[in-house]
Amino acid sequence: MEGIDGRALILACSAIGAGLALIAGIGPGIGQGYAAGKATEAVARQPEAQNEIIRTLLLGDAVAETTGIYGLFIAIILVFANPLINKYLSLLGQ
Repeated sequence: MEGIDGRALILACSAIGAGLALIAGIGPGIGQGYAAGKATEAVARQPEAQNEIIRTLLLGDAVAETTGIYGLFIAIILVFANPLINKYLSLLGQ
């Protein structure tokens, strides 16, 4: 039985890492849904404050979304630009 070489192991671990990095998108999705629900309740209670509530909601959603974007960015790097493969090849002298 043939063993797994280092390059294949790095690619497999990078794929697993990319999948785990994309799990970071769950938190912002839940948080933004919760914030939108609370903003809707706030507008229903005080319709005259709608502009301020929506402005605050959008700012909070933008901040919360950065976590998901960072996770996506890391996943893309691991899958397409994979710096670990280049390091592995340089250690082998290739």
